[in-house]
Amino acid sequence: MRYFAALLTCVFLTGFLTTAQAATARKGSVERIKVHGKSLEGNLEGDSPDRDVAIWLPPGYKTGGAQRYPVVYLLHGYTDSDEKWFGFIKHFISVPEAADKAVAVAGAQPMIIVMPNAYTRFQGSMYSNSVTTGDWETYVASDLVSFIDNHYRTLARRESRGLAGHSMGGYGTLRIGMKHPDVFSGIYALSPCCMLPNMTGPGRASTGVMATEAIHTQEEFEKADFGTKAQFASAAAWSPNPKNPPFFVDLPTKDGQLQGQVIAKWAANAPLAMVDMYLGNLKRLTAIAFDAGDKDAGIAATVKTLDAMLNQYGLAHTFEIYPGTHTSGVAERVEKNMLPFFSANLTSAKMKTTKAK
Repeated sequence: MRYFAALLTCVFLTGFLTTAQAATARKGSVERIKVHGKSLEGNLEGDSPDRDVAIWLPPGYKTGGAQRYPVVYLLHGYTDSDEKWFGFIKHFISVPEAADKAVAVAGAQPMIIVMPNAYTRFQGSMYSNSVTTGDWETYVASDLVSFIDNHYRTLARRESRGLAGHSMGGYGTLRIGMKHPDVFSGIYALSPCCMLPNMTGPGRASTGVMATEAIHTQEEFEKADFGTKAQFASAAAWSPNPKNPPFFVDLPTKDGQLQGQVIAKWAANAPLAMVDMYLGNLKRLTAIAFDAGDKDAGIAATVKTLDAMLNQYGLAHTFEIYPGTHTSGVAERVEKNMLPFFSANLTSAKMKTTKAK
């Protein structure tokens, strides 16, 4: 009797371990490394050019031998970081959890997901190029891509690279994607911010924009509200001034009056103003998608405008306004929309490479 009971226990434990091992096998793994950015060296903000980068490796990567994988470069939003998005700090999303579900439940093809930490002195780089922030555009499209291709088993070709991001990261996705179709073949912008300059007129700025003029030290900046901080980050990215310490920026107002030259610089960096200029590059992308929550009113409006502009040019894309706010449901969107989108549109090792039209 005791032998029979021991046998049942052994069978039960074996079954339990097999189930647990199977569950573990369906999950990816996370690494966090440093990736140096030559393009970020000497930035006037004083931010380190050695950036933290979080990486999700798909199930089987560490036991898959020589298999190579597509890569999705994912950009976080303003005030966010790779730590938050990859679950090191509790947040509205955990990329590893969303990716595990996308592969195990939705059947998405295995891919590598890479997120650089773009949290800077002003709490966000805007993924742009300036002497103040450094050249984040080149860091993402060149320095980071080159490092990942040289250190991980990637499919090192544009057909197997995607670029995505949320909010500020969605802005970066559109900006970098339309400038570098030679690097990325597909883009997905989740609730992209900053599609138009965020100022009011004519002549006089809103009180919120004017509040930036009252900030003179880093300590005062740290105590400022979200909108004021975002204005500084935008100025650092789009209207840098190496002759204007301590922040090395030109603000959009002076004595409460909007500054025309600064406004022109900000407008030139707005994706809705860039579409016409980079239409040829957009046509080279094999897949374009973007979305926003219906309660994220300002961003939803600009996303609808982008949809109309692409329709005007007959440019194929995927677009959706879904029930939600700026952050609600983002984890589900990544799991059920973004990753399946790239699964369908990025070339895997098993697919034939096709030339972009």
